[in-house]
Amino acid sequence: MSDFAIEAGPDAPSAGRFEGRVHRLPVRVYYEDTDFTGVVYHANYLRFFERGRSDFVRHIGVSHTDLLTQSKPVAFSVLEIAIRYRRPARVDDALLVKTSFDAVQGARLTIAQTIARGAEEVASAAVTACCIDLQGRAVRPSASLLQRLRPYLLAS
Repeated sequence: MSDFAIEAGPDAPSAGRFEGRVHRLPVRVYYEDTDFTGVVYHANYLRFFERGRSDFVRHIGVSHTDLLTQSKPVAFSVLEIAIRYRRPARVDDALLVKTSFDAVQGARLTIAQTIARGAEEVASAAVTACCIDLQGRAVRPSASLLQRLRPYLLAS
């Protein structure tokens, strides 16, 4: 039995959808995301990428709340993120955040993300995250979390 109360599938309370192992999350650019010229402020791409990672995990049946209420509570922490900005996104753009969890090695998770406007890539990110306990120490993901992630990984 899984430690997670939320089940994956078409009725899962998440946004986006999977195509193969890649989660695809539509995002609209609002005025609040932009600077005075109508271009997305560079730091707001971090928010779009975070939404992609969060909805990926939620869509496979894992909620952040469930992670914190397990017998050994864990959370995710970003260790490193490298963003490549290719084209500016602008107010009212319809974007697509694509997220793939590529590998789990010990406590570390390797994640690849892109943001596209139609066929045009706007930004990409290489993310290294890890599972941490409530004291901030790195810990291996639980067996039930690994079970949920495994079908989407390139390697484990």
